[in-house]
Amino acid sequence: MTSELYKKILIATDGSEKNKKAISYGIEFAKLSGAKLYVVYVVDTAAFASIPMDAGWEMMYELLETEGKDAAKGVEELAANAGLESESAVLEGHPSHEIIEFAKNNGIDLIVMGTLGKTGIDRFLLGSVAEKITRNSEVPVLIVRGDKNE
Repeated sequence: MTSELYKKILIATDGSEKNKKAISYGIEFAKLSGAKLYVVYVVDTAAFASIPMDAGWEMMYELLETEGKDAAKGVEELAANAGLESESAVLEGHPSHEIIEFAKNNGIDLIVMGTLGKTGIDRFLLGSVAEKITRNSEVPVLIVRGDKNE
């Protein structure tokens, strides 16, 4: 059975264990609707804004980019095992902005993502990526909470 409601589903991943449940939901929605999956990982370059650009910065960026490629590849493999078509992208910038722009520019019908589980001062200072996407996205957003014991 295919659905006209969701033709393109975006799974935003951060490569964490807490994100596994969101990935499962995204894959299941794609299977049920016959949608193509898009997988996005964003290297948060805003986190490096105050660090001088030197060899250490470049090494850290390359490490995060590699982590992003590995995370996206892992989701693509899960999608392929489920018989789904997928494509991935590793972007750089502020995660909420980049995910929203990717969705807008690629005709995404649904964004699926997990929560990072930030609390207290981290959430106050950094804000919640999931919350920003939910507030500013023009397409529906499914936020999947990870298990509390993860």
